[in-house]
Amino acid sequence: MNSIVKLLLTALAVMILAYILPGVEVTSYWTAVIVALVLALLRFFVKPLLVILTLPVTILTFGLFLLIINACIILMADYFVGGFAVDGIWWAVLFSLLLSILQSILFSVLKEDR
Repeated sequence: MNSIVKLLLTALAVMILAYILPGVEVTSYWTAVIVALVLALLRFFVKPLLVILTLPVTILTFGLFLLIINACIILMADYFVGGFAVDGIWWAVLFSLLLSILQSILFSVLKEDR
């Protein structure tokens, strides 16, 4: 049950960021739910592989390369989900950063309810 609520909160965060950022577009709330689901799947399956493959670069950049990996995950979601568009790598980096911040805020509200 908790993961469904987190998925819906992530979809809400995607909608908010698509409204705020001019380089990100989402056509509907159902598309945002699909984006949240695809992002969760990509983060679970693809991100660990990318982190392992780029470990030397990540160490050399003191972890800042993880921002690029997160942006690549966002761009993959853009490729897989129709109705979700990100204009470029820098919009994906900004979207990823703001999505992480917004998720932290929304998930902390969820923890306070317990």
